[in-house]
Amino acid sequence: MMNLDILDEPHLEFGGGNRHIDPRFGIATYGPADLGLDDAPTNIRLGLVGPRDQLDGLRRWIERCRQPITAKEAKYPHLFPAFPGCDSDVGLFTTMTTTDRNSRDVPERALRKAKDLPGELAVRASVDAYLEELEAVAEDNRVDVLLVARPDLDDVTFAMQTAEDEADNSQTRGSRRKEAPLPVANFHDLLKARALQLGKPLQILRRSTWDESAPPPPKRSRQDEATRAWNLHIALYYKAGGVPWRLQRASTDLATCYIGISFYRAATTGALDTAVAHIFNERGDGVVVRGGTAHVSREDRQPHLLADDARRLILGALTIYRREHHTLPARVVVHKSSRFTEGETEGFCAAADEKEIHALDLIWITNSEGAMLFRPGDAPPLRGTFMSISEDEHLLYTRGSVEFYSVYPGMYVPRPLGIRPAQRSVSSTEIASEILALSKINWNQSRLDGKFPITLQTAEQVKQVLRFCDPEKEIATRYAQYM
Repeated sequence: MMNLDILDEPHLEFGGGNRHIDPRFGIATYGPADLGLDDAPTNIRLGLVGPRDQLDGLRRWIERCRQPITAKEAKYPHLFPAFPGCDSDVGLFTTMTTTDRNSRDVPERALRKAKDLPGELAVRASVDAYLEELEAVAEDNRVDVLLVARPDLDDVTFAMQTAEDEADNSQTRGSRRKEAPLPVANFHDLLKARALQLGKPLQILRRSTWDESAPPPPKRSRQDEATRAWNLHIALYYKAGGVPWRLQRASTDLATCYIGISFYRAATTGALDTAVAHIFNERGDGVVVRGGTAHVSREDRQPHLLADDARRLILGALTIYRREHHTLPARVVVHKSSRFTEGETEGFCAAADEKEIHALDLIWITNSEGAMLFRPGDAPPLRGTFMSISEDEHLLYTRGSVEFYSVYPGMYVPRPLGIRPAQRSVSSTEIASEILALSKINWNQSRLDGKFPITLQTAEQVKQVLRFCDPEKEIATRYAQYM
């Protein structure tokens, strides 16, 4: 059984129920998906924390983004569109507000003192200095999002720490564990972990985001200004509780809960792997649930859950879903980057039966497929290229040439995802179309080049933050605080 198909690019829903395939064109034309709704954020109060010299420039750039920013001069205008501006009557139909009261300078003295410390201590001292100012801004509940201008500080990497080389890590391709450098002292992740207690989402920026004279991070190229404005404002809108876009649903579709499962290991203790579930609905509302301890399988050297732990994790996820949406879903889709063991399948099915879930899909999504497809000429396969190798083995290109852009938007040769359903309630083609659509629910970017569905895309972000958290303490459940 060999079958090749090109799936349609999924449409997204924007203001007034209008549709478009590209997030930026959809917002520029129709506004965000929640436009006109009572709970749509029409004024986003920003708290600013960072060195004084950086905050002045950041304020000016936020103000500049009220007005349109011209598109990059490029051969492919759909790939680099203009930014329409962000104000009450254009773009996201909201205003970004900064005030002196909601701004705090991180003392230069504290940053100088931190910089004189060795490696990890320098990062931790900087985080302490920032956290003190963040607490001062957040304590009066005057802001919706905390905007952080990070210090010019290098993260510290300790040599040869044990790190997972799972497929849910978007930077890896292997399916086995190996020894790899793991950044233990990471300003971004450590600050987010320490700030979870504040109950406010953070947006951490480098100076190069708003300052054209500042070099981008090593091994990264600078995006054009309009793209930077798009990415920042979409992220801020989502973190403030807005819905920039949502998946399109037919009236006959079952209400579906999407759950991604990953595992992480504490940075300081190297404790056993802990399971975490990432839960989303069609709107993209995301919550995080921490589960029990995983056990490393001798067969594939990957962490897996015992049947009862798998059952408890899904029950916990459904409890959170019901608390957020006041109802249970009719269908649950579980995405995992390693195979489903018999125990995991048994536990997931038991939880679904206990809650009388109508349909359960268990989908193993791999990032280590050896097979690749080629087109005549130099262009990579089209995004949406779907190939069935057998009844339970499929390939899907979520990155590839995009007809709307008339070009492949990536820098490297794309590789397909592997889709291996362990249990499904719909056809494999429908599963693939759903994964393709879920790759567009990512508010850290605005182009059609997301490789992973949001269920697994969040895995790396969440576990990199959770590894700095006390395993004995409650964690924040809102995904926006990890993003």
